[in-house]
Amino acid sequence: MQLHELQKNPAKKRAQRIGRSGKRGSYSGRGVKGQKSRSGRRIRPAVRDLIIRLPKRRGFRNKPIEAKPIPIQVGILGKKLAPLHDSKAPLVVNREVLQKAGIIPPGFRGAVKILGGGELSASLELHGLPTSKSAKAQIEKAGGKVQ
Repeated sequence: MQLHELQKNPAKKRAQRIGRSGKRGSYSGRGVKGQKSRSGRRIRPAVRDLIIRLPKRRGFRNKPIEAKPIPIQVGILGKKLAPLHDSKAPLVVNREVLQKAGIIPPGFRGAVKILGGGELSASLELHGLPTSKSAKAQIEKAGGKVQ
């Protein structure tokens, strides 16, 4: 290195302070109006937007996680399942039988409940299906069982 090759340290350039008259006065490169032109602007977090979107209305509640069970009347069971059964022994009824008869949609995984509406003449034996008290009474009166 020789004397003519020596150089000063390049001075560190200060950040330009804008918005104080002169070349960068008035809007200072921020444009006119809007959130981005304000001081202390902050972009709102996404969670806040989700909270705002929740309805704030009368009667709104978070929906239940479990779906309501499909109600099936005892009278419908008697009408739809009677042609499938010919012997004197009670007809065994479970989810698969209900799906084959078209009472519940195929592949349905939700709950099913047997209610006591209508009249029942055939004897049925229910396996793994929740029933109401009146439905249980009707089934046992017709000579069936609830397990």
